[in-house]
Amino acid sequence: MDSTKIIEIIAYSLPSIITGAVAYFLLNSYFKEQQNTKRWLLQKDNQPSILPLRLQAYERLTLLMERVNPSQLMVRINPISEDKTDYQNFVIAQIEQEFEHNLSQQIYVSEECWSIVITAKNATIQMIRLTTKNEKVTNADTLREMVIGDLMEKHAPSTTALSFLKNEVSQLW
Repeated sequence: MDSTKIIEIIAYSLPSIITGAVAYFLLNSYFKEQQNTKRWLLQKDNQPSILPLRLQAYERLTLLMERVNPSQLMVRINPISEDKTDYQNFVIAQIEQEFEHNLSQQIYVSEECWSIVITAKNATIQMIRLTTKNEKVTNADTLREMVIGDLMEKHAPSTTALSFLKNEVSQLW
């Protein structure tokens, strides 16, 4: 084959390759746009049914944060014995139980919101554990008093999470 034949084949093939590539990119972008439009319409149609579920999830997480607030816990949960460690374990078990009961709510809230809820729960548990290790705490009643007393000086972790929840709900409107 001589060079003129090769140039002739390239000259005939090049326009069809370019036309095929342009057609591929145009059709590809058209189908992506159609898919995005369908997704948007589906979200628009589902919005009225999903909003009540999301609001219910925020309500339940708000209730969870209120229930794991250390001052609420210490008043609501009576010691099972005088031993501070037994009481600590009992209170932590109650927190974990409350949390596990609301695990499914993470589907309806943002990832950042769920992370803050987990952080508030863990910080509350840590606060109780640290207070239990305090040398001044000798029994379950003094543990209750110290936890409540600590909250007079600083905010409960659940208070921060509640603020975030309220802010996120206000953005739904």
